[in-house]
Amino acid sequence: MYNKKWLKNYSTKAFEDKYTYQGNDLGLTICKDHLCFKLWSPYALRVNLNIYETGDYNKNDLITSFEMVKEEKGVFTGKTSKDYVGKYYTYTVYFEDEQVNEFCDPYARSGGINGKRGMIINLKETNPKGWDKDVNPNKDLDVCDTVIYELHIRDFSADIRSGIKNTGKYLGLTESGTSLDGKGDISTGIDYIKELGVTHIHFLPIYDYGFLDESEAYNRDKYNWGYDPVNYNMPEGSYCTNPRDGMCRVKELKEMIKSLHDNGISVIMDVVYNHTFDEEFPFNKAVPGYFYRIDKNGNYSNGSACGNDTASERSMVSKFIVDSVEYWAKEYHIDGFRFDLVGLIDVETINRIQEKVDALDRGIFLYGEGWMLDTKPTKRGVVLANQKNINHLNDFAMFNDGLRDALKGSVFDKKEKGYISGNKKYTKEVRKSVTGLPKWSRRPADVVNYTSCHDNYTLYDKIQMGNPDITRENAIKENKLAAAIVTLSEGILLLHAGEEILREKINDKGEYVSDSVWSSDDVNEIKWENLLKNDVKEVYDYYKGLIAFRKAHPSIRFHNKNDVDKNIEFIDDNDNYLIAYTIKEGKNNIVIAYNSSKRAKNMKLNVDKLLIYVNEKKAGTDVIESISSNNGVVKVPACSCLVGIYKNK
Repeated sequence: MYNKKWLKNYSTKAFEDKYTYQGNDLGLTICKDHLCFKLWSPYALRVNLNIYETGDYNKNDLITSFEMVKEEKGVFTGKTSKDYVGKYYTYTVYFEDEQVNEFCDPYARSGGINGKRGMIINLKETNPKGWDKDVNPNKDLDVCDTVIYELHIRDFSADIRSGIKNTGKYLGLTESGTSLDGKGDISTGIDYIKELGVTHIHFLPIYDYGFLDESEAYNRDKYNWGYDPVNYNMPEGSYCTNPRDGMCRVKELKEMIKSLHDNGISVIMDVVYNHTFDEEFPFNKAVPGYFYRIDKNGNYSNGSACGNDTASERSMVSKFIVDSVEYWAKEYHIDGFRFDLVGLIDVETINRIQEKVDALDRGIFLYGEGWMLDTKPTKRGVVLANQKNINHLNDFAMFNDGLRDALKGSVFDKKEKGYISGNKKYTKEVRKSVTGLPKWSRRPADVVNYTSCHDNYTLYDKIQMGNPDITRENAIKENKLAAAIVTLSEGILLLHAGEEILREKINDKGEYVSDSVWSSDDVNEIKWENLLKNDVKEVYDYYKGLIAFRKAHPSIRFHNKNDVDKNIEFIDDNDNYLIAYTIKEGKNNIVIAYNSSKRAKNMKLNVDKLLIYVNEKKAGTDVIESISSNNGVVKVPACSCLVGIYKNK
């Protein structure tokens, strides 16, 4: 598809000096009296703009096609009448060697079925009522004050008992007052999230992605997470009620965001700029080979395990990524971005994104998977945005996989036990992480703490796999201990949707499913009926109480290392199962203890009156009981968390 001569030039200074375009008008611009289209394709011989009646790429309904004008920096420009607003368009690019590519505009804002044609859309007409006054309801929160809930749109409403009418759609997140079976006694939907104490929903990808055929009706057996980008700036059509209408997907996504904002919930978008669905990606058809890291032998770098790592170090790829994030933040009022495999993207690009979103003054924050991956940048000296290089980044946070694996055992070993199951080899890692200072971080604000997320086994499944003979009662104890540790640790808190109601992913063979990316709704859906079980309701209340306690105490949400160093002191008793420490908070001390042993442990603490807020049964902001130490020790029950407050002497 690409020319080796071009490939050799792409990363040279000469090429970038000649062809780097600084303008902010690539794609479609609706001007006062005309439409203007701009495409960057420096090696194209000529480019045609094609306008179609519909967004259905199977229809031969071409209205007009005309040649665009080549201008500076490799940009082709086409101007035409505003009468075409509401129609659809593509570009046809002609290269040497008789190569001809027709494709959707890489900058398209919306489109038709499966994103094959872009839409000539007036975005102002898609804004819901009150959009001009819509704000991030949690703009003033510090990142460490946030409670993030990672959610796939379909999972939330796919269960027929959810009481949500718009199954698997954006609009499902606009429905308030929903309840289990519609009976009104157990909340689902937005109300459920609010009651839990969530501040931000992290949505799995909502841009246009591959695999699902948008022309087909909703099918419970056809499912995808969305980590296969097709059009980065276009909302996914399978989540709207009419994917054939390019206006619909934009309108309904905005309605969802507005509804969540009105309910005090901020929106985080999961973005995947490190690779694409395949090499048919529109940008790659406009400038063959430019978007990817390809060596002189034609081999694609594959740190993503998806076959085509993005060459973010090239100026126009970096610009595309930065422009895309800024567009989503501005047009859709997105409040945060989670970057998939950000360790494949260069730090300069991430820092430019940070500058752009900071300038919008919406309280937007960024985080991602900072794994150290094997990739082959096309330039020398490229610094990648991974945990090792976090000092090169500004305010970017990264997932703490160390705590994740320490709590429940390695995600790469389904049988391994973690700290919560009594594996004492992980005690030191947990001890470091509870302070928000694992070895790679500078401060708690760098660290996203979590026990599980969409990929790998759910927390409850992993507990059971590592302990095949465990009783349900003990599995729940371990789940609650993990929840306490991750919620009360310094740093940023992220919860996997449904974890708080013992979410399981089990297929029709009775097997636990690790990566449910292609599994059915039956595997992936949030099963709301779990809330009818008394022990599950107790777990839910425990999570809710932990979140409330975290919110009530600023000392559990330190932003900087200095605050940790000055206020946190470990109670060192050389026990490999017990982790105990105190946190100064004004005139009080908070004492937190975790015991992963199957036996009760003695914590060295000499106090006359210790008010308990969290124990093995309950958690919250109300005092559960008052106890005093016995001969200078406080007993911590087996496999549990104990949190109390006492006054400084």
